[in-house]
Amino acid sequence: MDIQNKRIPEDEFQALRKEVLTQWPTGKDVNFQEAVDYHKAMPENRIFGKKLLRAKANGDTLIQPRAGVALLKEHIELLNYLQDKGEADLLPTTIDSYTRQNRYEEAENGIRESIHNSRSMLNGFPAVNHGVSACRQLIESLHTPVQVRHGTPDARLLTEITYAGGFTSYEGGGISYNLPYAKNVPMEKTIRDWQYVDRLTGMYEEAGVSINREPYGPLTGTLVPPCVSNAVAIIEALLAAEQGVRNITVGYGQCGNLVQDVAAIRTLEELTDEYLEKNGYTNVDVTTVFHQWMGGFPADEAKAFGVISWGSATAALSKATKVIVKTPHEAAGIPTMEANAQGLRCTKQVISMLRDQVCTAVDLEAEKEIIRQETRCIVDKCFELREGHSAVGTVRAVQAGVLDIPFAPSRFNAGKMLPARDDNGAIRILETGNLPFTQALKDFHREKIEQRAKAEGRKPSFQMVIDDVYAISKGRLVGRPKK
Repeated sequence: MDIQNKRIPEDEFQALRKEVLTQWPTGKDVNFQEAVDYHKAMPENRIFGKKLLRAKANGDTLIQPRAGVALLKEHIELLNYLQDKGEADLLPTTIDSYTRQNRYEEAENGIRESIHNSRSMLNGFPAVNHGVSACRQLIESLHTPVQVRHGTPDARLLTEITYAGGFTSYEGGGISYNLPYAKNVPMEKTIRDWQYVDRLTGMYEEAGVSINREPYGPLTGTLVPPCVSNAVAIIEALLAAEQGVRNITVGYGQCGNLVQDVAAIRTLEELTDEYLEKNGYTNVDVTTVFHQWMGGFPADEAKAFGVISWGSATAALSKATKVIVKTPHEAAGIPTMEANAQGLRCTKQVISMLRDQVCTAVDLEAEKEIIRQETRCIVDKCFELREGHSAVGTVRAVQAGVLDIPFAPSRFNAGKMLPARDDNGAIRILETGNLPFTQALKDFHREKIEQRAKAEGRKPSFQMVIDDVYAISKGRLVGRPKK
């Protein structure tokens, strides 16, 4: 497949749209100009990007949950509860797994089963099946902006329907919604399909409707080095900007070490601005999102609140524009709306207490510099491989292991890089694989891992990685061996 980081030509894009809108009957209800008019008539309090920019200007950190159920009435009830009882500043609509795989017939069966059983039989809201009108009913039932969150390699029809339905923010990207989610989808295909998403977003922007786009920051969610997730976010931001996107939120998943996490968020915003400007995209508004811990949670509810509180504190001290909030029931599966609201209120309390505090740790600047150097090594190597097009460079970087996401299920991911924590709990790299680091960076990581190994009385090994994966669910940050 021929891919380039060039704006999709208008005639080619319109031909693709005709094809995409026939993938399910609800596509026929999409009318671009009518949707633009609908967005322009929307009250400002429902516009996601504007609320983010106000928060950034004021130094606020907004809170947002994850949530989605199968039926419209129940989904409206759920989001109103999180808005009113959970005090959410921003709201999600999490899409079901069948829709994520473009299996709309099975999603339709899930809707019927949910009606029959009087409870959600899907793990999210099947927006494609519900269609434009139902999406608008949802948006109009709330006074808080709503974002589409999913995990879809091919999200083109979902984008068309939810944009026409009034959603003003959309998560995902060609790397972040492929390698961590899919096994057999080629990178060329997802990049091309997500260029469609971004071109559609750009069309709305050009018509006077700004829709926020958010690359998915946590990737596989566990022990992902900041340089890897930051590099992916920067590349996806560049791909989006080329298609005309002008409001972008770049994200990062909590690793657990306060200094490293604060440094990661701050350098993420700094480097995203740097690479956008370097590539000629000078009119893009950039905000940040911090995802609370995405790995295993303690089963004990009180301990789970401790993990949530730590993530809340880190988000506040990093000055992230928003934080994605977890619940005390993470270890048990899909949380109740009451537990979801508890997690939100817990987070809001901690953020309020830390609103005027600044992280001034002595090691912060040193950690920021390490992340800058690592991220630039990866992104610049992608540019070196691109032959004029960062889309091409991205595919080649994945093939070469230059971009290597730990624990990703995709068969196109190299899987040679292995992360582990150092003695202070920061994410370091046990096996660099083909990451294009300088020798000085490789030596830095080796020394950090060896310091921990010496403190624990063992050699650096894969067992450290296993221990760290399960550590937080067992009440620790670093996976220490039992004594």
